[in-house]
Amino acid sequence: MKIALLGYGKMGKVIERIALERGHEIVLKKGSNDSFDGLEKADVAIDFSVPSSAVTNISTCFEMGIPVVSGTTGWLEDYNKMVALCEAKNGSFIYGSNFSLGVNVFFELNAYLAKMMANLKQYNVSMEEIHHTQKLDAPSGTAISLAEGIINNTEYNSWTMETPKAEEIQITAKRIENIPGTHSIFYDSEVDQIEIKHTAHSREGFALGSVVAAEWLVGKKGIFTMKDVLGLK
Repeated sequence: MKIALLGYGKMGKVIERIALERGHEIVLKKGSNDSFDGLEKADVAIDFSVPSSAVTNISTCFEMGIPVVSGTTGWLEDYNKMVALCEAKNGSFIYGSNFSLGVNVFFELNAYLAKMMANLKQYNVSMEEIHHTQKLDAPSGTAISLAEGIINNTEYNSWTMETPKAEEIQITAKRIENIPGTHSIFYDSEVDQIEIKHTAHSREGFALGSVVAAEWLVGKKGIFTMKDVLGLK
């Protein structure tokens, strides 16, 4: 499989190594200021760039008929536009706030726990996410996805990074050197606390998941998620 890497920072380099180990070929390694020369040779593009580049990267791929796996966060105000463009071009697209295989299992665990806790009004839910200091967006895309998993299964209707109102989930975002990503959900009552937590030990899990997603996407048409890739639906 021929892969275009859109974004060639720390994550891009880890994705490159894992893709090569799995027998794939890298035909483009694009930084923010580089051209798209070589994209036409790709079977699939993997976008781990920056929020300001994501929409251009993704739309260029759709225009050229290249399937896209995107793990860039912080650009989702344009997500529906990208979905519409993908559909108009009969393209292929997977967006994920987190491609770690373990995190995607954690998403399902989070939603299931929220369903269980929905009628236990004595518990208040809150969240904490910790990432490295180079992380540009806060809260993380993963934290937002986790919050949405709770909102979809409870009477909570939004999240906030400020002091929460009754139906808001408070998210605390911390930036600490060399932390790949830690996400915790807390259910607190006067008598106890329930906590679920996912801790990433390195970028390897995110990179592997994105390559697995790219392998799965080639040859398909439509809008997909990691639930489709992992058979979690």
